[in-house]
Amino acid sequence: MSYRTNIVYRYDGSFQGFLCCVFQCFAQKELPCAIEPWDASQETLFPVRTVETVLEEAERVARSIPKKMSPEAYELVRTVFLSCLEEKEQKLLRFLLMGYRLGPKAVKMTSEETVHVLHKAALHLANEAHLLLGFLRFSDFGGFLAAEISPKNNVLPKIAPHFCGRFSGENFLIWDKTHKLGFIHQKTGEYRFFEADKIELPEPDETELAYRELWREFYETIAIEGRKNPKLRRTHMPMRYWPEMTEFQQEPY
Repeated sequence: MSYRTNIVYRYDGSFQGFLCCVFQCFAQKELPCAIEPWDASQETLFPVRTVETVLEEAERVARSIPKKMSPEAYELVRTVFLSCLEEKEQKLLRFLLMGYRLGPKAVKMTSEETVHVLHKAALHLANEAHLLLGFLRFSDFGGFLAAEISPKNNVLPKIAPHFCGRFSGENFLIWDKTHKLGFIHQKTGEYRFFEADKIELPEPDETELAYRELWREFYETIAIEGRKNPKLRRTHMPMRYWPEMTEFQQEPY
């Protein structure tokens, strides 16, 4: 079977939209040279096909992956799609084409570059999600908690369930500034994700400012002067997380 390769797919950027791109690859007998979100800024000399998100098509592809490959392969695809891996759509497509051909063993073929790259991206995302479970800092805004993060990977869908369990009786918000994605949880048990260009949090009151100052004082107090190691601290606590961490903020009180 011959496939047309000189074409670019554009889709809405969602996981369901990507699965529709996989569907169109087989339906149109095409192997696109690039798969890009609709808002991609780069120009191309190749013709562009706009792929609409059709849930029925996405569900067919979603069912086929664990059936023809394995549930582990499907989880890998979902995880890597959330990662910051460059050209992840193309790399995921190549992996799926391999998996449909080879079956369940494809996901374990880590010596193959196509598979190795995906496992590496999934590990990078998992590590960042693990770090943010400890680095995320909530502030109290009189009735609800709010936190901001700036991760490289789209880890919010991965870490949100942890905080739902930890703060099940609280109203809270987590805002991912990098991916313009938010998560709201209500103490009634209801929750949802939302997209927005930006959000504006209220100014912290006196009580919140006092608690922030106490936390910074506690952080400095428990430090052992003779064992301070700035280089090791930057290794375990990368500086790119510091702007959202209370202990590194210098607010007047």
